Amino acid sequence: MRRKKVRKLKITRGEKMLYLGAIFCAIFSFTSSIFCGANIGNLKMNVEKLKYDITEQEKKNESLTMKVNELTSFDKVKDIAKEMGLEYNNDNIVIINK
Repeated sequence: MRRKKVRKLKITRGEKMLYLGAIFCAIFSFTSSIFCGANIGNLKMNVEKLKYDITEQEKKNESLTMKVNELTSFDKVKDIAKEMGLEYNNDNIVIINK
């Protein structure tokens, strides 16, 4: 009886380099996807914080606009003129629009 020859699988140097490169690419893509996902999450949190700051500033601006309108009303001007001993003359009032 003849013995069967057992062939060893030899991996060539080129194949080793290909396998190593594939493993390196897989690891790199995995870590870069995690890193990019973390950066995107951080950017989303910053955007939401800025949106909140903008709405708060808009509320403050609206409040200040209401105060300005209240202080510049004709009734208020008339009251201040009387307090200072001035006469309220409607013909001398000039309205300036922006």
